Amino acid sequence: MKSSPLKDIKPLPVIIYFGTVFILAIAGIASSVYLTFSHYRVYNDIGYQSFCAISKTINCDTISQSVYAIFLGVPVAVWGIIGYLFIFVIICFSLNKKEKKMRALSTLFVIAFIFSLISLYLGIISSVYINAYCIVCVASWIINFALMYMFWLIRRRYETSSLIVSIKNDFKFWKNKKVTIPILLIFCIMTGSLIFFYPGYWHYTPPKNNIELHTGTTDDGYPWIGAENPELTIVEFSDYLCFQCKKMHFFLRSLVAQHPDKLRIVHRHFPMDHKFNPIVNEPFHSGAGVLSLIAISAIEQNRFWEANDYLYNYDMSNNAIYLREIANDLNIELKVLQESINKEENRLKLSKDIMFGIKQKFSGTPAFMINGQIYIGQIPPKVIQLLGEK
Repeated sequence: MKSSPLKDIKPLPVIIYFGTVFILAIAGIASSVYLTFSHYRVYNDIGYQSFCAISKTINCDTISQSVYAIFLGVPVAVWGIIGYLFIFVIICFSLNKKEKKMRALSTLFVIAFIFSLISLYLGIISSVYINAYCIVCVASWIINFALMYMFWLIRRRYETSSLIVSIKNDFKFWKNKKVTIPILLIFCIMTGSLIFFYPGYWHYTPPKNNIELHTGTTDDGYPWIGAENPELTIVEFSDYLCFQCKKMHFFLRSLVAQHPDKLRIVHRHFPMDHKFNPIVNEPFHSGAGVLSLIAISAIEQNRFWEANDYLYNYDMSNNAIYLREIANDLNIELKVLQESINKEENRLKLSKDIMFGIKQKFSGTPAFMINGQIYIGQIPPKVIQLLGEK
């Protein structure tokens, strides 16, 4: 009977194999740490943009903003750190210097195989549902497949037993290790702590002192919140399906709460919805125009700011708008809301905002008008600093 070609190949020194998988595990931890850091900054740093936010398709920030970036209330990247740490610890205990071989290879291979399946699943999610890719995420997927291949290769070099028999032997090895139970307990505690105590910083909510803030409408009918006699007025042009708009809006709401007698926010609309906005030439942000009309309708019910905060968090993952649900949540009669959305006067208000933005050469959202100056995307820190100086 012929032996396998791989069996006939003389193994490299064990330290070469060990070093390779050791470095791959370190690389996996590093990539997950970066992705965790990036995920946090996407939601909490108004000026942050990841290095791979290159285009609509290659964009780490788009991945971070997706609902698929969270699993069991914890960012997927954080689970990556835990997973790579786990495999790293096993790798460290796998080296047998006396016998010049690695143990627990079948266990490591199975874990890496599971990681690779998860990578395949995440790749499908990125392709089918998010329609964007993250360079660092792709790198971590490659690391997973490389780990699986390396453990398969090392196992072929050093083990002769079947996979099932080898796993049983690995179980006996770990069973006799005094550190096995403490390590498992540590990882179980870490996992439980993450699920129950990890801060949900990606959930934007208005400041708690919302009720104390003054609200009203400008002479030309635009809703405002903040100071009755402001030292600084910021007019925001926004799209309810734009993540950066959402982040900037809740940042400004917090800023108003900090400076209630100095700052005023005026809200206007610029939905990047191809059905409403002439500068959008292909399907994009479908439904944003209708959400803007709902917000305009809420002005008539004196519920604009409640509606505004609500609509930024409205779930459009299934590309549907449920008016009955919205009316119930906003405490507005469904019939009144439907009639208000279709009212010609309200549609003209929306059209007026859009045409104003086009004349100002808005290329996207959010856009801000401060003292006659237009800013796209974000507000320069020097403008915000004016509040502290006055």
